[in-house]
Amino acid sequence: MAKNKDDKQIIIRRIKKVQGGGHHGGAWKIAYADFVTAMMAFFLLMWLLGSTTKGDLKGISDFFNTPLKVALMGGSGAGDSSSVIQGGGQDLTKSFGQVQKAERVDERKTINLQAAKEKVAKMETEKLEALKEKIEHLIQDSDKLKQFSEQIRLDLTPEGLRIQIVDDQNRPMFDSGKAVMKSYTREILREIAVALNEVDNRISISGHTDAAPYASGLLGYSNWELSADRANAARREMLADGLNIEKVMRVVGLSSAVPFDESDPMAPSNRRISIIVMNKKTEDTIRKDGKVVDIGEGAGSEAQPPPEAPIPEAPAAKLPVLKP
Repeated sequence: MAKNKDDKQIIIRRIKKVQGGGHHGGAWKIAYADFVTAMMAFFLLMWLLGSTTKGDLKGISDFFNTPLKVALMGGSGAGDSSSVIQGGGQDLTKSFGQVQKAERVDERKTINLQAAKEKVAKMETEKLEALKEKIEHLIQDSDKLKQFSEQIRLDLTPEGLRIQIVDDQNRPMFDSGKAVMKSYTREILREIAVALNEVDNRISISGHTDAAPYASGLLGYSNWELSADRANAARREMLADGLNIEKVMRVVGLSSAVPFDESDPMAPSNRRISIIVMNKKTEDTIRKDGKVVDIGEGAGSEAQPPPEAPIPEAPAAKLPVLKP
């Protein structure tokens, strides 16, 4: 500070300038990091576009142009693939993608219906064979059933596993000419009912008689009614011993129409109760019983009954007069 002649004070301020570059903060680092990130994303995009086939590129383009249309109609680029990069490899300069070196698994699988049915039938047969062996072991291990082993016949038929309880000359299952069951017959049915509950198959019960005509009883009562009554008696006994009521699908009386011993219609073995553990095919056949089956040439056309033909008039015949 200096004084002039008028004794006035003059203040002079000098700014000290710093020589060289100073510290400007770290803002440039953030800008540089953004630039590097953008360049990495750009080159990654270029690599993806160079490794994608033309079809996928068109699908991607269509998706961004009309995303709703592609999403509804489907197609390449609509989410039908797990990756937009097809294949793989070492040469990424190819514009149509690389050849896939791994084994390609075809997503579309064809099912051989006939082979599937045969497999199911084989599994069902094996299950019935296992049931047959179990019942055979049950008969041999039981003191009560072992003495009746000659009267219990087991075999596999096209309908399923057949269990037959036949009469013996000195050991019938029912009272003669009646549907009253013997005590040992109840024991046999009781053990069989317990074994049948362990499988899912439905069963069929049929009664059989020999060829001897029904000698006494009410008018019109014959071996047909007797065989049906005996089949129902076996059904009631098995249900009382714990058999599931839904397992019984058919109960019939066949009289002497299907003999066990064809050479001797009067043989005691023809009088029997037959229990069939049905396979799926037999069960389906019974379910379709009574339904209309289309046998026409056109697919899906309903079967029409044939037109009724006119019945020619027959000459009047004289009826014989029955004597009292």
